[in-house]
Amino acid sequence: MARIIKLYEAKTYLSSLVERASKGEEFIIAKGNEPMARLVPIGPRSARRAPGGWEGRLQVAEDFDAPLPHEILGRFNDPK
Repeated sequence: MARIIKLYEAKTYLSSLVERASKGEEFIIAKGNEPMARLVPIGPRSARRAPGGWEGRLQVAEDFDAPLPHEILGRFNDPK
């Protein structure tokens, strides 16, 4: 269960609260008697993404970077 901490105490001991939260503790920060925020540990980081992986799955048309036809290009310049 999360421990309720008053805002003043949370400001005073923020570094230690963050350290404790990183180890699994949860805190609810309250202003007066009203809960305002929750300090919880973040989940494990996902594995770093490796570049690539789309080889052989994607096909780019020969005219991919060809200029747009005038009727389509005109729609980008038309303010309506």
